[in-house]
Amino acid sequence: IATAEESGSVRLIRTYVQDYTTIEHGDARYTGGPLEGSVTILESSGGPFVVGTHERITCVVYAKSTEAGIDLDAPCTMTAPSGDRWYTHSKRRSGSVETGGGGPGTMEILGGTGVYAGIGGSCTYDVGYLPDDWVAMIADCTWQK
Repeated sequence: IATAEESGSVRLIRTYVQDYTTIEHGDARYTGGPLEGSVTILESSGGPFVVGTHERITCVVYAKSTEAGIDLDAPCTMTAPSGDRWYTHSKRRSGSVETGGGGPGTMEILGGTGVYAGIGGSCTYDVGYLPDDWVAMIADCTWQK
């Protein structure tokens, strides 16, 4: 049986500013660029995720949009004030990256350093693209060490 320190759940909110570039390419649009912002832990069952903590987040987003939909990937690195880091990879196959767009997706927790070393997990999320290049996302995750 896993203890509270070996597995758990966490709910978080990420807010970012995006600086994407989009090109037209045949029947598709390709979008890429950084997301920079913060992540705040809203709820946690314990372990390395402490309610109310804030960390820096940097992501690189790349997406292909066609009439059939979107294929978006976003690897991200979160950095705590201590310098400890943890890594995620988000994927989304619906919605858009335009203002008013967004949609549901999945995210993997892929380890880290310090208190996040050896952590893994999975999440579901919903993201919204706001005016003036702002992006907001809420994720619900389960994790284990």
